[in-house]
Amino acid sequence: MKQSRRKNLRFMNNMMKGILALVFLSTITAKAQETDEALGVKDTTASTTKVKLDGIAAVIGDYVILESDIDKTLIDLKTQGASMENITRCGLLGKLMEDRLYAHQAIQDSLLVSDDMVNAQSDRQIQQFVSQLGSMEKLLKFYKKPDVESFRTELFEINKLRMLSEKMQGKIVEEIEVTPEEVRQFFFNIPEEDRPVFGAELEIAQIVKSPKAPEEEKQKVIQQLKAIKQDVEENGASFKVKAILYTRDDSSRANGGFYSMNKETQFVREFKDVAFSLREGEISEPFETVYGYHIIYIEKIRGQEIDLRHILMIPEVPQSAIDDAVTELDTIRQQILDGKYTFAEAAQNFSDEKETKNDGGLLRNPINFDSRFELTKMDPTLYNQVRNIKDGEISKPIREDDPRGGPPKFKIMKISNRYDEHKADFAKDYLKIQELALREKQFKAIKKWMEEHIEDTYIHVNVDNRGCDFANNWVKE
Repeated sequence: MKQSRRKNLRFMNNMMKGILALVFLSTITAKAQETDEALGVKDTTASTTKVKLDGIAAVIGDYVILESDIDKTLIDLKTQGASMENITRCGLLGKLMEDRLYAHQAIQDSLLVSDDMVNAQSDRQIQQFVSQLGSMEKLLKFYKKPDVESFRTELFEINKLRMLSEKMQGKIVEEIEVTPEEVRQFFFNIPEEDRPVFGAELEIAQIVKSPKAPEEEKQKVIQQLKAIKQDVEENGASFKVKAILYTRDDSSRANGGFYSMNKETQFVREFKDVAFSLREGEISEPFETVYGYHIIYIEKIRGQEIDLRHILMIPEVPQSAIDDAVTELDTIRQQILDGKYTFAEAAQNFSDEKETKNDGGLLRNPINFDSRFELTKMDPTLYNQVRNIKDGEISKPIREDDPRGGPPKFKIMKISNRYDEHKADFAKDYLKIQELALREKQFKAIKKWMEEHIEDTYIHVNVDNRGCDFANNWVKE
């Protein structure tokens, strides 16, 4: 192993010397041109435009970080409105080096991401950018790109590196857990005056009515999906093209309905059950989830991961069904106010949201599954729905549109409890303290991993950057 590592380091050292030689040669050529100009010698073959050469800031394994990469990161942060108060050039270089070490090691460990998966992410980002800026022309002008292809190529490289980095970090911490005793020790080892303060929090309950499509609309969609399946299987039609034309899933339409997933990926259970029951090249029968009706085509099976394409169709819901849902919620609200039911009883009896109805309509924080939502960290949509509800009050029906383009749902909401800002209490805030303890344990594991792999990986830091006070020991003696 050590002999192989030394060979690898020698190879990387030779490669680095070659890169530096090219940079040195370019610099010498530039200096010679300057000397000729000073002596009055005119080179008729040389361009009169002077180009500033891009220097190498560092090399991590197979990745080269240019000085311009640091400049671009600084510009991106400023463009996004990030606070630059504690941002330094050395700090950014250190972060770029960390990302590339993760990505380099991910490739060594065969933790790969498919190009289709990267392209799907890039397509979603481009759609979001165009939506924000108004048009593709404005997008290209904003990022100073001559055409869509060059912008997509750069975005692909950025996303691939980021996804490899995230995959490696996920592997490092995937099996780390904290025991109740570790949580207890973590909390009581914090001096009382230094214990965290948690902001004001709310407990929120809701009763949801989801207008239903009539049976004839459901059958119409099912028959459309069966016809698509038949056309692909019998006539060789492209499932990808069909998805672009017909799917109602905006997140995947541009990439032909593509998703890459494993059994831990956050998809609804019905979707995952069907996906993992199919063989490579097989197309499912139409099936239903909370989002509508789907068919799935399995493009590739790679161990525990699968690449698939899917088409989502949503039955039309008539206005009469929407009106009925609002009327029913008005009736339920009045029955609660009249004392016929408690809010929790009404949720259990009438709510269409199975995730909350058996818990009396109580919402769970998706971050830690606690029932409390800290006001300063609450999802903006949820905050806007509850911000004007007073304690003990029940809202009138609130409309919530489906981001996937499906029918809206309607809800009445109540603030069940309100907690003022307070210093952490072990009993009351156990779940939050557990999360902090887990983060600390994960941080220590990543720190240890980083130290070990910095030692084993070829790393070169340009002499101009060796004076940086890095968080990691990038500059080897």
